[in-house]
Amino acid sequence: MVEAWYMDESPEDQRAPHRLQPNCPVSLEQLRRLGVVYRKLDADNYETDPCLKEIRQAENYSWMDIVTIRKDKLPNYEEKIKTFYEEHLHLDDEIRYILDGSGYFDVRDKDDKWIRISLEKGDMITLPAGIYHRFTLDENNYVKAMRLFVGEPVWTPYNRPADDFPARKQYLKFLAAEA
Repeated sequence: MVEAWYMDESPEDQRAPHRLQPNCPVSLEQLRRLGVVYRKLDADNYETDPCLKEIRQAENYSWMDIVTIRKDKLPNYEEKIKTFYEEHLHLDDEIRYILDGSGYFDVRDKDDKWIRISLEKGDMITLPAGIYHRFTLDENNYVKAMRLFVGEPVWTPYNRPADDFPARKQYLKFLAAEA
């Protein structure tokens, strides 16, 4: 099961857990109210998994690829890791399915505080368009993930501030309705 918590403000290694002391966990319901959708799937059988097929059809995820983030597998590794960790948003949902390894997605809550979501093999997460977020590997320094898209893939991150985009405005309306 996925685990999430509010983060501390420590400047130490981004790959550390960064838990508040005492720990302040975040529930799946709290994540849902931010528009974050979590699912647990069978990563060992992703190629033939009927649940993944059903999700792809229901959500119209027509395009997918697999990316491995590890020093010896990702060109410009150090640069990419820094880029992934810059706070940004996308104009489309971001869907990631962890096939192996582990990492963290950090998202902003309605009060602009960071929540760290720890993902591992079998976890699928959907971040809504317009949510400020970032990604980092954890201390294992390895993740293999499936990226899913509706239509043609768009990886363009818009670093904060990016509040004038319609996707951000729509997301803020969603948050207000959830309050």
